[in-house]
This record gives sequence, structure tokens and C-alpha cells, in this order.
Amino acid sequence: MGFRHFLLALTVLAPVLTWAQTTASVKGKLKDKSGLPIEYANVYVRAQNAGTFTEDDGSFDLTLQPGDSILLEFSHTAFKNSQQYIKLNPGQNKYLEITLEYNSLKGVEVRENKSKRTTLVPVPIKDIKVNPNVQQGIESVLTSQLGVSMNNELSSNYSVRGGSFAENLVYVNDIEVYRPFLARSGEQEGLSFPNPDMVGSIYFSAGGFDARYGDKMSSVLDIQYKKPKKFGGAFSASLLGGSLALESASKNGKLTQVSGVRYQTNQYILGSLDTDGDYQPNFTDVQTYWTYAFSKKWEVSFLGNYANNEYKFIPSDRVTNFGTINEALQFTVFFEGQEVTSFETFFGAISTENRPNSDTRLKFTASAFRTFENETFDILGQYSLDELERDLGDDEFGDIVRNRGVGTNLDHARNRLDATVFTLQHRGYKTIDNKYLQWGVTWRGEEINDHLSEWSYVDSAGYSVPTSPSNQIFLQDVIKGRNQVQSNRYMAYVQNSWDWLLDNEAQVSATLGIRGQYWDYNDQTIISPRGSISWKPNWQKQINDSTILNKDVIFYFSTGYYYQPPFYRELRGLDGTLNPEMRAQKSIHFVLGADMNLQIWDRTFKFITEAYYKALYDLVPYEVDNVRLRYYGNNDSKGYATGLDLKINGEFIPGIESWASLSFLSTKEDILDDYYYDYYNSDGELIQSGFTQNSTPVDSVINYPGYIPRPTDQLVYFSLFFQDEMPSFPSFKVHVNVLFGSGLPFGPPDNERYKDIERYPSYRRVDLGFSKDLKSKEPNKGLFKNFERAVLSVEIWNLMDINNTISYTWVKESSGRQYGVPNYLTSRRLNVKLAFTF
Repeated sequence: MGFRHFLLALTVLAPVLTWAQTTASVKGKLKDKSGLPIEYANVYVRAQNAGTFTEDDGSFDLTLQPGDSILLEFSHTAFKNSQQYIKLNPGQNKYLEITLEYNSLKGVEVRENKSKRTTLVPVPIKDIKVNPNVQQGIESVLTSQLGVSMNNELSSNYSVRGGSFAENLVYVNDIEVYRPFLARSGEQEGLSFPNPDMVGSIYFSAGGFDARYGDKMSSVLDIQYKKPKKFGGAFSASLLGGSLALESASKNGKLTQVSGVRYQTNQYILGSLDTDGDYQPNFTDVQTYWTYAFSKKWEVSFLGNYANNEYKFIPSDRVTNFGTINEALQFTVFFEGQEVTSFETFFGAISTENRPNSDTRLKFTASAFRTFENETFDILGQYSLDELERDLGDDEFGDIVRNRGVGTNLDHARNRLDATVFTLQHRGYKTIDNKYLQWGVTWRGEEINDHLSEWSYVDSAGYSVPTSPSNQIFLQDVIKGRNQVQSNRYMAYVQNSWDWLLDNEAQVSATLGIRGQYWDYNDQTIISPRGSISWKPNWQKQINDSTILNKDVIFYFSTGYYYQPPFYRELRGLDGTLNPEMRAQKSIHFVLGADMNLQIWDRTFKFITEAYYKALYDLVPYEVDNVRLRYYGNNDSKGYATGLDLKINGEFIPGIESWASLSFLSTKEDILDDYYYDYYNSDGELIQSGFTQNSTPVDSVINYPGYIPRPTDQLVYFSLFFQDEMPSFPSFKVHVNVLFGSGLPFGPPDNERYKDIERYPSYRRVDLGFSKDLKSKEPNKGLFKNFERAVLSVEIWNLMDINNTISYTWVKESSGRQYGVPNYLTSRRLNVKLAFTF
């Protein structure tokens, strides 16, 4: 089915091929006298009525008709206007670097690069296709950002500074996007929303972000799709699937479109898991983004998406060896049954943008999101837990020497959910002298229908666990319910930014804003003030007996209130019932950072560091089951997150960027009014189920757990992406991706959070890639002369073949003793990938 969708999308996209035409283009970058990029500057050719705005990195790309004397005009409210004549031949691509001078304003300078005014930083997107990573989307480069950790290569989920994935905002073209509600494992997830081939820019903030972004507690990912200037496209194929994207623009540049289709099947990589069986994952995604400019003042755009993620699994058997040198065990399971999961989503958004003058921009958006999700499975597993021979000198080393127990478990689910979200939104932007004013209002209507029916049954050696009277059977993890939620959210924000140029030419920028939200489901109103300030000193290089000062450095501080009103999953407790009295979770951010350019080995590197503290209140405790979050359904926890993030990136070889990031984190929570008892027998021994023979209690001691690790508490996380080329063969490149994360907390599956203080083994992974540029360096020669880029890659995933643990399967003897059997992630795999751009 997924392949037919892929062919259908190819047929739909084929007509845009006719848009190709012979023109010329001029690309370039605008910067100030300090070398910093200038964003939102106007680049205009009056004679051809063609123009564009510079991107956040100062770059621009303009398609023009050829000519001998073409006048380009550059303008920005903070800089003096500039003009330049150029000559363009048919088919020529010309590159310019333009430096603008500041307007002479009395002690004032209009804003510079926005990444210097807020905690937003750009995310590199050109390396997505060559990053040797199981994740083929933009998530493969997110680990380059401050505070981001990913501990599951099968999932696009990421944690930021101790927050869960549900605490992260993701925007595409200023519209918040969603992920499936029912996904419980990385195998089921499918493709994430953003299509890398359609992306124009990505910005990310790990905390302390502006009021214009929504109400989540951790981070924001701001993605803008590209507006093409000419015909082009991209195609890629690998052992996990393929993608195709086509883009084009009309002759006058008024109509543009970029469309893409992706197909992915993880069958190859899932074959490396411990559980053998018939994996049938098929994930399809089709997107299109169109814009039409009625005039220089009015533009309308449409973003559409259809995604169909289907996952079918028929398990056969599983063998897992685990334990220590003192207790080596083997867990063997034979399965019957199957799992069928499907997520089908529809999304559409239409926007209109008006520019009444050069200083004002008004945007209105209407969007709709619809999802149909089904999760059904009946899987019977008959298991045996055996002890292995540990004596290295024994001929039977590694063989089974005795059986610890046998049993059966049956997992059942019939879960169905459909959700509809409608949004109406207005955003405004206005530049006034040295100020940049932004405002917005939003209405969002939500309707969710959820039918829950799941349970599990465990039988150990003929005994129902837990042991019960002969005429009763106890099921475990029973969730039954029918829930319906209809609600409205009303949101608004306003923020203003100021930029000053001081007498000593130091630059100061500040942003203050406030946002509010009212949700009629729980009748709660929240108000979130937020602010940031940055200082760029005019430090000159001073050489004396002991000191050399680097002039390119920025210091910044941000703080604010970040509420997170509950969405459907937070409302639903462990038993499946809803809590209409739940309040918004609250986080107060304090972020102190420095951003500087360093000269190392005669090359420029960027170094960023941030120290942070987050005070957390009214938290909803949760447990992590693979990628599914199981919330307790009450605001009965408080906590904190504090840490230090460091990142350095640069080009060891021109045009090839590498980076490394290191994070230290501590995040704890205190569940209010929780306690437990320790029971002791007549021998004074602590009674432990399954271990203590004398299990008759005669005494007890009450314990108050206090602060315990949150599920995302990860002391150290390190990521490295390094690229190099072979000296004698520059078309051959090597790409290395290294991840290390210290162990996350876990505990037995009894919904007692105070027990979740054990630690998974560290997450360690090395992925290695080799790529060959197939395009000849000589123009108009070779098989791939008509492509901008043609790359063949060979990748080795999990080069060291390390068994990383994602969760545990718990088996219990009739005596009550439990064993945690590790569920390992993927092992070593080889991948081949071909990527073209044209």
C-alpha cells in the first residue's frame, strides 16, 4: 500500500517538471561592517519588478532575466541604502557579498541578528542527508543543539534539559504541529512531520524563549519551509525507503511551490532486534506548500499534509541473554498473535500576509488537523527463564544448566482515538525606529474521542500472578474507558525588542513580552511574562604581557514563566479516566549564556555555553514505557532542573562543518504527601518479596522519599558529528556520529514512583558513514552534469554493535520475585543511500 501511495504522489508531482526555464540567478549575503549577517533586508530589481528578503543568515537568492546592466538595490531600516550594477548571462549563477553601513541614529541601533537577541540558534540543515543516522529526518541533527538528548535511534522523540518530548514546541511556518497520541514504541512512530527536503531554515531554543512562542515548558523548534526561486528538486533512496521533492516558481516569481513525498519502511533495521518475526512497517507522507503574491503587499500560502503510518507485526520467538558474570540468564519466548497499528493524519493551513508598508507585516492563518489512530494487538508469549553455565573452563560454558521458571503472558489492546483541532491565528510585526514590536491572537478548538480497552495477564508455572482464589483471575494493567473532550483555547501575546548602540560602540538588545491563555475545559487563565537581554561588548584585541581579548563575544540572560496547560494525554490518568480539575504545569526559567567566535588552528569556530535553572511546580508525574508517557493524572509534584550545556562547531575543512556538544543535568521531583513502609520480620530482616523466607511482618518503618530523579534525569550527554575528506580524493568524505548518555532512571512496573531510582546502562552509539560525490568538478561533464549534487553513501549503524537498553520486560515467579529482562535496541547494520539535488 505504501509503495502505491509513493507512485501516486510521483504522478501528482510530475506536472511541475514543466516549470523549468532558462533564467539567471544572483545569490549572496548581506553583512554589516563587523561581518554579522543582516536579516530581513530588501533586495530589489526595479526594472524587473523582482525582489526578495534576506534570510536569518543574511543570505538571499533571486532569479532574474539576463541582462548587461542590472541594478540591484539593497535597503534596511537600520542601514544606509546601497546599489550595485551587475551583468548576468543566460543560465549564469552569480554570487555577491554586500556590506551595508549603519544609519546614524543618536545612540541607537536597530536590531542585529535575532539569534543574538534571543536564545534561538540556527540548526544546520545541509548535513541531514550525509549524517549516518537511522533517523532520516531533521531529528538527526538536533543532537547538535544545546541540552538535547536522544536515547532511542528508532524514535524521533528528544528530551531537552530534563523535559519530556511532550514539553517541546514544534512549529512549521508559524503553525504548531502534532505527533501521534497512541504511539508506545519507536517501531510504531513512522515519519515525523517536517520534510527535510522542503525546509528552508530551522531555529531552536532550549529554554528562555520569547512570548511569541506557545505554552510548553522546555523548548521550541521553529521551522520555515522554503520559497523557491526556480525549478529544482531532490531525490534520495536507501534501504529504509526514499523521498522525492520538487520545487518551482513562475516566470514573474509570484507563484511558488515546493512539494514532497516520503516513504519509509523500517523492516530492515527492525530485523536486528531480539524478537524475531514478520515486521511490516509502511510509512507514507505527502506534503505541499504553495505561495502566491498578488502584489508586493499581499501574499497567500497553503500548506497541506497527508500521512499514513501503518505497522503490522507477527512475532515468532525471542532469545535474550542478560545478567552478570555471577548470574547469567537466558530469556526465551515463543509467541502467538499479532499487532496492527495505524495512524492516519490530515493537515491543512491557509495563510494570508499583508505588508501595508516596509515596516509592518500582518499575517492571518486558518488551519485544521485531523487524526485517526488505531492500536490493536493480542500477543500470547510462553516464556522460559534459564540459568547459564558461568565457568569459563567448563565445556558447557554458555549452555543452559537449569530452569528458573516458566510462564505465560497475554497482552491485549483495542484502542481507538480520533482528534480534530481547528485554529485561527493572527500575527503582527512592526519596526519602529530601534524597536521591533510583535503581537498575536489565537483561537483553537479541540475535539478528542478516545476508546480504551487494554489489559495483560501473567501466568507463572500454572499460577495466576498475582496469586488469587481458584475461581478468580486477576488481570494486570487494566485500562477501560470512553472519553470525549471538547474545548476551546484562547491565546494572545505581545512583545517588543529594543536595540541600542552605546557610546563605546557596545551593543545592547532587550526583549520583553507577555502571553496569556484561557482554557474553558478547566476554566483556568495563565499569564506568562518573559524577557531577555544581551550585551555585545566592543572588545578590541589587546596584546600585553598577559592578555589577549577576543572582540567577538555576546553575553545574554533570559527568564520567564512557562506554563503548560494539559493536553489530552496529561488529562488521562493511569486508569484511563480524565481529571477536569487538572491545572497547568509551571516552569520558571533562568538562562545565562555566552556566544563567541574563536580562532583555533587559523580557523573560526563558534563556542556557545549556557547555564540554567528551572523551578518546576504543579507537575504531573509520569512513567516512561518505551516512548509512551503514562501520566498519573494529578498535579501532585514539584521539582527542578539545573545544568550546564556547551557546544563548539566549525569547519576543519572549508564548507564541511563539524560539531560537538556536552551537557550536564540534574532534574529531580518531590511527589507531595507520598510515603511508603518498610516491613521487618521477627529476625529483624527487611522483608523483600521473593527473597525473604520469613515474610511475616512484626514491625514497620515509614519512609518519605523526598526528591527523586525525574524519568529524564541524565547526568551526562555527549554528541559529536565530525566530517573530513580524504586529502588526495576530496570527493570522498567520512562522517562520524557519536552519542553517549549516562543511564536514565527506571523501576518496576507497579506505579510507585519512589521505586524508579535504578539506572539503565549508558546509551552508547557510534555511526560511521562514507560518501562519494558523483558529480564531476569539471562543468558540463560527466553522467551527473545536470545535477547540483549527487552523493552515494555507505553507512555502518551501531559500528561497535553495542546492546543499548530501551526498557525492561518484567517476569514474575509465583513466589513474587521479579526479573527485569532488557529490551535491546538495534544492533549493527549496513545501509546504502543515494541522494540527488537538481
